[in-house]
Amino acid sequence: MPKISSDTLWDLAAAELQARESRTGDDGDEDEDDLVEDGNLCERTVLFMGSKSGGKTTILLRCLDRDEVPKPTLALEYTFGRRARGHNTPKDIAHLWELGGGISLSDLVQIPVTPLNVSTVSVVLVLDLSKPSCLWGTMEKLLQAALIQLEKVFAVPPRSRDSRASKPQNQSRELLRILPKDHPDRELISPFPVPLLLIGSKFDIFQDFESEKRRVICKTLRFLAHYYGASLIFTSSKSETTMSKARSFVSHLAFGTERGKSMSADPSKPLIIPSGMDSLSQIGSPPTIDVDIGTLHARNPLDLWKKVFERVFPPESTLEHKELKDPAKDPQYSEALIDSMRAQKNQELEQYKREQAKSWKGMALET
Repeated sequence: MPKISSDTLWDLAAAELQARESRTGDDGDEDEDDLVEDGNLCERTVLFMGSKSGGKTTILLRCLDRDEVPKPTLALEYTFGRRARGHNTPKDIAHLWELGGGISLSDLVQIPVTPLNVSTVSVVLVLDLSKPSCLWGTMEKLLQAALIQLEKVFAVPPRSRDSRASKPQNQSRELLRILPKDHPDRELISPFPVPLLLIGSKFDIFQDFESEKRRVICKTLRFLAHYYGASLIFTSSKSETTMSKARSFVSHLAFGTERGKSMSADPSKPLIIPSGMDSLSQIGSPPTIDVDIGTLHARNPLDLWKKVFERVFPPESTLEHKELKDPAKDPQYSEALIDSMRAQKNQELEQYKREQAKSWKGMALET
């Protein structure tokens, strides 16, 4: 007669955790590559964020080979992908998060970036090339939000988070992964603490821009990607070739597959620049169109590039991009049936307020 286990679900979970810790070792410093090679299940987290209506969902669905019509992202949405490394092996899992709303909901990055998964987190930043006036502001706001959350996670005591993750260790690993020790730019860049991919979307619209404007955008994004130690690629949902290239870069972050080593820096063609394959000497100085760099008072190279870029593409008025305090009034989340019912209830509420106001006035006159 088979033996019936009396262990509860919590007992089994505790036993599994102890088994994993024993495989990790006493110092808790198991390399991420070991998780892939020893046949165990490997899980990674990829956070997609970027320009509002910039094509994040389209790119995500293409990467998952899902033939679905993209829908507006409601705040923060989760999905996952699985991939088998071979026969009779467990499938690796990629936890995929998509942040909607552009910069308005940037605080939600604290949900997918946690102390428990920080060592396997990567970020995909999608920037709408058809709206260059919003490009720098979107990049700056979202990367800052992600960096603040990463700082909080790295500040958590080691026992409360993934013991493999620490900010100095992650930054040194990223720097070694991106540039060799003898690279002249090693002291001039500030790699993002976790792997970062910049995707310029809507290249089909961008390619119709004036050549000088294309050159400014391309050089600026190349500088940003190199400065943060990121890969850079341009895509268009109307081009299967560019989407296939983007899919390989995302798959590299999600499953550790090969990303390809081809490079294209021609502004008239979609850029493809893997991290570590560019240099400040190849990028050149900030592009100037009727701008005297000597008149710009910049604190550092990043600030200088920002000032030059915003001289060419002035950022839109902050009033036009004022964050909506009431999400119900955001057209991104409109629903015809619900909105009509809400409008009717609002009218009934206003009518009720007027009637109550009249009754109170009547009572006041009587007294």
